Amino acid sequence: MSDQFSLRVRSDGGDTPALQHWGADCEYGVLRDVLLGPADHYRWLETSSVSKKSIRRNYAFDPAIARRQHAEMVSAYESADVRVHLHEPDPALPYQVFARDSSAMTPFGAIITSMANWWRRGENYRAIETYARLGIPIYDYVTAGTFEGGDFNVIEPGCVLIGWEGDEGRSQESAALQLKNWFDAEGWEVRLADIDPFYVHIDLMVVMLAPKLAAVCLESTDPEVVAWLESKQIEIVSVPFQDTLDLGCNVVALGNDRILLPEKSKVLKDKARAHGLEVFDPDVSMITPGGGGVHCMCQALRRDPG
Repeated sequence: MSDQFSLRVRSDGGDTPALQHWGADCEYGVLRDVLLGPADHYRWLETSSVSKKSIRRNYAFDPAIARRQHAEMVSAYESADVRVHLHEPDPALPYQVFARDSSAMTPFGAIITSMANWWRRGENYRAIETYARLGIPIYDYVTAGTFEGGDFNVIEPGCVLIGWEGDEGRSQESAALQLKNWFDAEGWEVRLADIDPFYVHIDLMVVMLAPKLAAVCLESTDPEVVAWLESKQIEIVSVPFQDTLDLGCNVVALGNDRILLPEKSKVLKDKARAHGLEVFDPDVSMITPGGGGVHCMCQALRRDPG
């Protein structure tokens, strides 16, 4: 492997060299290595509309069940021949399990984000340590505002959908524009999407399943974004709004017509199988009421080119 850890590899004028071993240029190439957060210290906190409702309604949280379900998810990845890497557990970081948010992977290295909630900001430091340990270079750091990895959605090679929710949300427009400037310079197509803070991140409503196939909640996704996807000849698999609230659209493409989704995602599971996709469906029902699904819990480290 020729890749070596560096604190910043982005070329200001673009033309940043692609990594030789690590990296991902899409969300659907065969997943070889994945980064997960530990569930050792997980508990629900008021971070989103989903978790606020779970706490407000006094739903029962069992940390032992959450850890067992997390282990089941790890086993699902391993059975799909995906190598699993984990952040080091930190007792001060209960939401570390949602590894999507503290970074985002590109073909050039990892982006370190800027978390919105003060109790999550330490996750960025642990992410830097993880990339250093694995020898994965850092592309750059979001510095223009808050931004989380769930709003960085690579639709196809060289094409990214970036969400932002404003000052009341988790990703700010200023940060989204900073990322847009970087990837404009790399020659990418960048689509910005402002979404209601209620929906948290763009990956709760738009996720790629396979080449030219996306799961989309049509009831919550901006029609202009839907039209943009369709203009690329991407087929839309519609996911009902209620399923989206249960993180049923927050799924992971494994490549080779395989996906990983929550066991409770019944509608998308049936539609995916009708499209010929093989389904891995671990039960994560003790984790998702905290506000994140299986896509929120992972960050691709290495995918085959799309």
